[in-house]
Amino acid sequence: NKDTAILTENIIKGIQEKKGREIKQLNFKKIFNSICDYFIICEGTSNIQVQAIADSVEEVVFKATGEKPIHKEGFQIAEWIILDYFNVVVHIFQKDKRSFYNIEDLWADADMKNIDVNY
Repeated sequence: NKDTAILTENIIKGIQEKKGREIKQLNFKKIFNSICDYFIICEGTSNIQVQAIADSVEEVVFKATGEKPIHKEGFQIAEWIILDYFNVVVHIFQKDKRSFYNIEDLWADADMKNIDVNY
């Protein structure tokens, strides 16, 4: 789906603009009854950076596509922020929370792609 590709591309761009780390894209398209097509997961080094990444994703995606998340949560504490764009769900973690919840292993049957960063 072209729209989903544009959405994921802009989500990743928003993450990269605030130097999000360890970016992974999990593809659920081959998984029966999956909750969405993709997870995009990354981490920041502090609650301030996690918040900034989330804000950047929302801004970049909205400018490129006009889309807003249908649901979002985690902004108060900013240890794990979720932005739900229906087909794509963005998870922005602080490193320790990402290790604790370990959602990559939880969804190990999904195709996983590492996104390179050059910073």
